Amino acid sequence: MRRGILLQIAGLLAEAAAQAGPVPAQGLHALAVKAGLQFFGTATDTNNFNDTAYMDVVNNKNEFGILTPENSQKWEPTEPRQGAFVFTNPDQVRSLAVKNTQQFRCHTLTWFEQLPQFVQTTQWTRETLTAAIRAHITNVVTHYRGQCYSWDVVNEAINDNGTFRESVFFRTLGTDYIPISFDAAARADPQAKLYYNDFSLEFNSNKTDTAVRIVKLVQDAKLRIDGVGFQAHMVVGQTPPRATLVQALSRFTALGLEVALTELDVRQPELPASSRALEQQSADYASMVAACLNVAKCVGVVVWQFTDKYSWVPSTFPGTGEACLFDQNFVKRPAYTAVAKVLSDAASVGRARVVAPNGPGLPAGGGAGGGALGGGVAAGGGNSKAPFGTGNSTEIGNGIAGGRARPSQGATGTGAQPGAPRPTSSGRPVTSGGSTSGGTMVTRLIVLSFALSCIVVV
Repeated sequence: MRRGILLQIAGLLAEAAAQAGPVPAQGLHALAVKAGLQFFGTATDTNNFNDTAYMDVVNNKNEFGILTPENSQKWEPTEPRQGAFVFTNPDQVRSLAVKNTQQFRCHTLTWFEQLPQFVQTTQWTRETLTAAIRAHITNVVTHYRGQCYSWDVVNEAINDNGTFRESVFFRTLGTDYIPISFDAAARADPQAKLYYNDFSLEFNSNKTDTAVRIVKLVQDAKLRIDGVGFQAHMVVGQTPPRATLVQALSRFTALGLEVALTELDVRQPELPASSRALEQQSADYASMVAACLNVAKCVGVVVWQFTDKYSWVPSTFPGTGEACLFDQNFVKRPAYTAVAKVLSDAASVGRARVVAPNGPGLPAGGGAGGGALGGGVAAGGGNSKAPFGTGNSTEIGNGIAGGRARPSQGATGTGAQPGAPRPTSSGRPVTSGGSTSGGTMVTRLIVLSFALSCIVVV
């Protein structure tokens, strides 16, 4: 009789363990492909290549199936002097991708940051700047012709309030520099996907509206634009609700484009992060990836470095960090497990149906500026690329802290973008088929294990 009871309990334990959902052992790219995405990748660059532990991860194409040069393919490093082109470093990134049979995502052509001195100081006319843009794009894109999955042709052309960013390009050419750039890229490589790429499009705000205008501007000129990149630089507890991001992504797929999360990271506003903050970060990462999965023409996800060891975040946003899926010692964070679980679930239930749990939120005072993570946007922290507490929307020139290749910008005084919805941590989603939650499964396992131990003792 005791043997029969033991067998019954063993069966219940197996069932509970199966329903709890083991952590997938496969890499993120392999899981993403099974879920219906084309890729899951990472930014990297040659300054990281001497780190053996780092390269062990980068070289694993099951983990990362596409590589993006973090800095070396931008205008300043590729054309430091007018007409003098240098491709040594981005060629090494490309060669690494080829060796590993990974795809190569190319970044970026026309951007207001990391410009060589001659672009910043020359007294341009419409004709001379148009020629300079065309010459740069033609030379760089031709060099990589047939080797790039996509190009970020124009990068970050919009202010947070939806106006066009002041830059040498806009001051001289107005919005014409955008179709000029796409035309030059399309002529140089008919195969590569051509993207507009920007941050803070995720909240479906005024900035997103202007990105739609950019797409229509290029399309109305009868030129090719294939995709929009949502950079997805996020702050823990301040990611958009999944439904909002799905809606924002879908605005571009409705125009015939594909979309992707191109520079994903989710930074902690206070360090070291508490266990509650790590749980919220896991939910935020999972929600962002789930939103991509929910949109049929969202083709993939790229993280902006996979490890804190080489993250751009701490030098650009002092006091924040721990933004990546791996910590500085290459240990996978709970967020990695959450992303893997969402990808695995999507392969089982279908990408359109996959959901991600909300995080716990943090109590008031636990977030930047005293904001409640998961319950509202903290003052001065509404722009996901802005330092906390700056309280204005003034751009700070070429504010690249610590040699990192990202701009430092001020946030709006209210701490939220115009029209940006406030995230919420209330409620839990209903999983497909109404299955029992993982927490309930764990409880059952504990109870059954205790019963089993009692019977064995008897």
